[in-house]
Amino acid sequence: MRPAQGSLTFAGGRVAGVDEAGRGPLAGPVVAAAVILDPGRPIEGLDDSKRLAPAVRARLAAAIRERALAWALGRAEVDEIDRLNILQATLLAMRRAVEALRPRPDYALVDGDRWPPLPCPGEPVVGGDAREPAIAAASILAKTARDAEMVALDRRFPGYGFAAHKGYATAAHLAALRQLGPCPAHRRSFAPVRACLEAGDPA
Repeated sequence: MRPAQGSLTFAGGRVAGVDEAGRGPLAGPVVAAAVILDPGRPIEGLDDSKRLAPAVRARLAAAIRERALAWALGRAEVDEIDRLNILQATLLAMRRAVEALRPRPDYALVDGDRWPPLPCPGEPVVGGDAREPAIAAASILAKTARDAEMVALDRRFPGYGFAAHKGYATAAHLAALRQLGPCPAHRRSFAPVRACLEAGDPA
């Protein structure tokens, strides 16, 4: 469904904010969140998750889960990222998040400039995680959920430092990747991982 034309002043129904975390890392899933805020239970301090300290994100995530009218997570796994590409996998995760919302939204505001195939009308919002509270809430839930998954992956696949860098291509991660080779959590389609495989490093 193509995004509806109009402004961000949609009224008369449930509006979901949608955002993702994990497009750039070399490892782990991409996680999306969809949130319908409750106007009667406002949450102070919502902002782009990247601009918030981890402790603040955790506190706000708990408040969102408690006070939102509805929230849900969606994800695309590493094999889906490698098969579809990261953009299509991100849009798939967003669709899954919105489809899991109960009650369903009447309209969606999606962070960025792309529109996933959602079951409701809406519009993409460039920089929406810093402009729209519902998108900011979604960014916080997606980021905290994915970070927790990367900590768990660190226990499953020690040596890569997933708990510290969350899968991003830091110098420490790249060094571990060269030394250890990719693990099952790595995205084979991403250039640094693919280069290790092509060099004959252990898989």
